[in-house]
Amino acid sequence: MHKRPLGRSSLSVAPLAFGGNVFGWSVDEKRSFELLDAFVDAGGNLIDTADVYSAWVPGNRGGESETIIGKWLKRSGKREQVLIATKVAKWTEQPGLSPVNIQQAVDGSLQRLQCDHIDLYQAHEDDASVPLAETLGAFARLIEAGKVRVIGASNYAADRFADALAVSKQHGLPRYESLQPEYNLVSRTGYEKELEPLIRAEHIGVISYYALASGFLSGKYRSAADLSKSTARGGAVKKFLNPHGLQVLAALDAVAAAHHATPAQVALAWLIARPGLTAPIVSATSVEQLHELLGATSLQLTHDEIAQLDLASDA
Repeated sequence: MHKRPLGRSSLSVAPLAFGGNVFGWSVDEKRSFELLDAFVDAGGNLIDTADVYSAWVPGNRGGESETIIGKWLKRSGKREQVLIATKVAKWTEQPGLSPVNIQQAVDGSLQRLQCDHIDLYQAHEDDASVPLAETLGAFARLIEAGKVRVIGASNYAADRFADALAVSKQHGLPRYESLQPEYNLVSRTGYEKELEPLIRAEHIGVISYYALASGFLSGKYRSAADLSKSTARGGAVKKFLNPHGLQVLAALDAVAAAHHATPAQVALAWLIARPGLTAPIVSATSVEQLHELLGATSLQLTHDEIAQLDLASDA
């Protein structure tokens, strides 16, 4: 796969990233290894996780995803082929972005990942209780120590992200080179109106999450009766079962038919074609599903097809 630069950093990523939120949740260790092998063998290289994954699962406490990835890295010998991205701030056992917490959290993540460095370390959410200069200073020390290569942020409002960039420039600190926002064909407004102008002006990399709107854009859910197909995802997609959501699915169906592709592939290809967007994040629970999603990286949409999808999804 053709690699894309992540912001102004030294990292280059394939146009589709793998989301490790499923590891230790809807995917066990054996299947996780199979998925990671298939992803890398197909040319993917960015694996995204977080210290909190998957604490929401009964019996879990957090750290399960990083632990599985660490075991895979040790077994596969593929550390040099991948970029590992993880996050800090949302885990109740190590919450927030204070310098003390960041230092403790990174050491825990490195231990679970069985790595000596993290390629992309991200603030999982904003922490207004800590001055930005203190948070960025803590990240700077991790970079100086060789524990982290590049930093990024997730779930930041545009004004706070702009403030963080300004603080980095003012104090000579490393800047957030990537942003991880929610963005897909049925959730466009927040990103496009507020964040997109900023990230394009500042040349920030974007690795968007909920690329398929919790599976809605796969076309699997088209009526209330379909929600029972997934106990994990059904509730999350219910809000999209409205005239707007169904209009988007109809447009996806039309474009997919023209390419002998699937709606999910078209939805991802639309994201990949978006100027300024580096790589949407996808998750899969089977190798077959992963290969389908990877097919989006070779799907070239025409300008007319992109306009058709834009029109159908414009809120």
